[in-house]
Amino acid sequence: MNRTLTISDALYTRLEAAAQKRGLGSIEQLLEALLSSEDELCHRQEAVRRIDELRERLFAKYGEMADSVELIRDDRAR
Repeated sequence: MNRTLTISDALYTRLEAAAQKRGLGSIEQLLEALLSSEDELCHRQEAVRRIDELRERLFAKYGEMADSVELIRDDRAR
């Protein structure tokens, strides 16, 4: 189903220019790209939230982890 949306000529011109600037053929493609970007951002934020929760659980269970940089350097030096 298609919908009709009334917007000002100035906004339409800005949307058209933004689409062209991004190499897109239409305002519809621009809007789709913007929504995809928004969805991706939400997924990334959720991943970061889950990583933070895991870090907190590990800290609560094991305490602060020692820095392993020196151990890695020792291994590489051998």
